[in-house]
Amino acid sequence: MTHSVVATEERHFESLHQALDIVAREKKYLAQTQAPPLEQSIAFYRNVLAKGFPHFVAVDGNGKVVGWCDVSPVFGNSRAHIGILGIALLPEARGRGLGAQLLQAAIDKSWSCGLTRIELAVRADNVNAKALYERLGFEHEGLARRASLIDGIYHDAFRMALLR
Repeated sequence: MTHSVVATEERHFESLHQALDIVAREKKYLAQTQAPPLEQSIAFYRNVLAKGFPHFVAVDGNGKVVGWCDVSPVFGNSRAHIGILGIALLPEARGRGLGAQLLQAAIDKSWSCGLTRIELAVRADNVNAKALYERLGFEHEGLARRASLIDGIYHDAFRMALLR
């Protein structure tokens, strides 16, 4: 099936929320273990879009969201040049190059919006994502030990950043 990467629009919100819930329940890739209520997710998506921050989705031929990438604003005037990267793909969409396409679209839009730093955290055991970030120029800035706790197990995370 053919997939495309497009800027997120309101029409994607419900499908995006469903994708978020699926990936969150895998308990491997996101800080959440389930999606927040739909209304809360929609408020987040609208806020990111209203502020002009990058938000892209990968959609299949039927318009179903199979992945996303966003760069969210950071709190604080002295950190207004920084965005926090979030990205995920549904299991069936992984390994097709969509992650790189989503990530590159978000990076390009981040730079055009005036950001000069993109930060992310990736679980230490997520070797595929780590390799993607490295391939696109993200550099390691440290290891956050016990960065997350899922089902009684701590997980370390690499802190990485890309500078313009």
